[in-house]
Amino acid sequence: MDSKKYDLIVVGTGFASSFFLKKYLEKCKENVKVLVLERGRLYSHMDRLASLRGKSPSYQSDLESHENAVINKNPSKPWVFDVNFGGSSNCWWACTPRLMPNDFQVNSLYGKGQDWPISYNEIESYYCEAEDIMGISGPDVTPFPKSKKYPLPSHILSTVDKKMQAKYGQNWISQPTGRASAAFGKRNACCSSYTCSVCPVDAKFTIENGLKYLYEDPRVELVYGKQVIKLETENNIVKAVVCIATGTNDLSKTQKFEGEVVALGANAIFNAHILLNSGDSNPLTGAGICDQRGFFANMNIDMDNVGGSSALTANGYMQYDGDFRKESASCLIENHNAPMIRNEKGKWRKLARFKFVFEEIPNNDNRIKAGENLLKPVIEYGGHSSYIDAGKKRVVAKMNEIFSPLPVEEIFVDDYYQDTEFHVLSSVRMGTSKENSVVDKSMIHHQFRNLFVLGGSAFPSVSASNPSLTISALSLKSANENF
Repeated sequence: MDSKKYDLIVVGTGFASSFFLKKYLEKCKENVKVLVLERGRLYSHMDRLASLRGKSPSYQSDLESHENAVINKNPSKPWVFDVNFGGSSNCWWACTPRLMPNDFQVNSLYGKGQDWPISYNEIESYYCEAEDIMGISGPDVTPFPKSKKYPLPSHILSTVDKKMQAKYGQNWISQPTGRASAAFGKRNACCSSYTCSVCPVDAKFTIENGLKYLYEDPRVELVYGKQVIKLETENNIVKAVVCIATGTNDLSKTQKFEGEVVALGANAIFNAHILLNSGDSNPLTGAGICDQRGFFANMNIDMDNVGGSSALTANGYMQYDGDFRKESASCLIENHNAPMIRNEKGKWRKLARFKFVFEEIPNNDNRIKAGENLLKPVIEYGGHSSYIDAGKKRVVAKMNEIFSPLPVEEIFVDDYYQDTEFHVLSSVRMGTSKENSVVDKSMIHHQFRNLFVLGGSAFPSVSASNPSLTISALSLKSANENF
């Protein structure tokens, strides 16, 4: 078994790991040694585009799929992630609303879920920093407090958005987004093609186009193709990280790397699984795995829906916060600027499409477990909460009222939820003690005090807002306050 020692070992290269590493490198000494273990490889933006054009790179068949990386006991609920360099920054749609202040105290205010051990004010400056790093495009007026303007101007609203904003003001805003409204660094301006999972013009922020330089720092050693299996511990201190070559099933061929500090930045499935394989006996480790849920509504309207300079033009907050959260879930509304045609002569553009995304309260019966296969976590997910169903019922009942600014002819509401919102969250939650959580407010493990557990796995509750900006801000905060 090979052995080397580092000042910091980081697992993964996605949002959580990369933003943590950025702040760590800014604050640490020039002679530190950092090891980054990446399960996948660099599947570059250019190669992804080529693959979509039918010109797949030679290594395409060797890429690991999210389906084969886990044992999913409920196939009707897919868990989607990218195991390669940059993680989910490769496939996200770059939607970056902040959480609202009340999202951090849902139990105190509404008796639901669990409060965060931090407040909105404690993370606000790190939101600003993450937004600057990502080059976020956003409006000057927002429903959440903001101490600094976005680095890029907001995207242009559609004709539908302008009518909605005229009534709702700051509760209907141009969506804050990492899809650049103007050229920014190496990125082009958004082309509004609605193909954001692989942006054709490289307009959205990714780790590759925004933070890849971190991994070229002489203090950093990046090793591809290493799946972390477990951590070796002694007297409640993590001593080493044990990994195996990705795709290898022979557990006699492991490698061990010793580190003074370890930061787990895998997703909420694998952070929990690594801890379970390492002997973490906290009953909350792996508990609460969840995702938001959302549905679409299409509308025929008596006006042309044109304009808008990005794929998702606006966010609506009219059903986001209020005493209704004591009984039913918060909802964030998205206006989807997809290429759409109404199949009626003379009414081609007289239609609109909105998505309604709901918060979730983690359920401890939904779990990540360690199974017989040490390399594959088992996901046991019974379903989303009735809290979401109550939220959908509330919103559907208010649909005509919500969209009263528009000349609505007919509304077609999906009778089903989307399979996934692509957000894997809340399996290693943060809190005030080991009795109510696995990590503390700094994302340090309650038991293993030289171990950071980063990312969406630490969310104590799940708001209706997209999580990637908050994940990034939490990593900046954690590294800044501890080094």
